[in-house]
Parts: sequence; C-alpha cells; structure tokens
Amino acid sequence: MAEELAAVIDELRAAKPVPFSTSAMVNRKDLIERLEEVRDNIPLEIKRAAGVVADRQDVLAQSREEAEAILRAARIERDELLARTEIVRAAGYEADRIIEEAKVRAREIRMEAEDYVDAKLANFEIVLQKILAAVARGRESLRGRLERAAEPSGVNDADTTQRIRVRRK
Repeated sequence: MAEELAAVIDELRAAKPVPFSTSAMVNRKDLIERLEEVRDNIPLEIKRAAGVVADRQDVLAQSREEAEAILRAARIERDELLARTEIVRAAGYEADRIIEEAKVRAREIRMEAEDYVDAKLANFEIVLQKILAAVARGRESLRGRLERAAEPSGVNDADTTQRIRVRRK
C-alpha cells in the first residue's frame, strides 16, 4: 500500500506542469483507478495492522504473565529458603542447648561419682584404721604374754626385751 501511494506521488511529481500555474497534467482516469485501488486496500492494511497490534498486545500480556509467574515462583522459593534457614538456625540453637545440658549432666555425674568414691575410700580408711588398731592391740597383747612367759622361767629381763625388739623388726 505504501508502495502504491509512493508510485502515485511519483507520477504526480513527474506529470507535466501547466504553464503559469501550480497544476499538473495527469491522466485522470489512471490516477483515479490507482487511488481507488489504494482506498480499497486501506481496510485490508488496517486489519493487518490491527492484527499486528493485537498480536503485540497478546505477546506483551503473555510476557507480563510469565514475568509475574517467575516473580511468584522466586518469592515462594525465597520464602522456602528463609524458612529452611530459620529451621537450621533453630536446630543449631537446640543442638547447642542439648550439648550444654549434656555437659552440665556430665559434671553432675562426675561429681556424684567422685562423692561416691570418696565415701567408699573414707569407709575403707575407717575399716583400715580399725584393723590397724586391732593389729596394734593384738601385738600389745602378744607382747604382754611374752613378757609374762619370760618371767617365771627365770630368764633375764634384758634377754626377753632383746628378743621382743628383734621380733618387732
């Protein structure tokens, strides 16, 4: 269509001028036919242009919808990542709390074990002291018997004392 109009304009420019005026001599019938042809083609061209505009608008609308869908998906993914991050952070805090509780409980158990062992050692010490006292009493009793046994036989006291000292060593 633009080509047809350009051809009509070129023909008008190439037309012979009428002397002493701005008019030109053209083939009227031929020019009218060509202009009618352009006029008849105008609705077809307008329809094509309207179709192109409509297609453009459809493409733009589809592009907007796709862009919005991408944005929605990105927001959802961002929210999921943030939620996972919060879960990981909360799990870390919980793990730290559990570890700290375990350390406290381990200290308590260690202290209880040390108290238990200390009590058992104290009891053992008491038992050993009683045994040592019994041994000392037994030795003292034995020494007394030896001294009495040595007197009636007429043995010299110095000899008996010497034997007792040798046995102690």
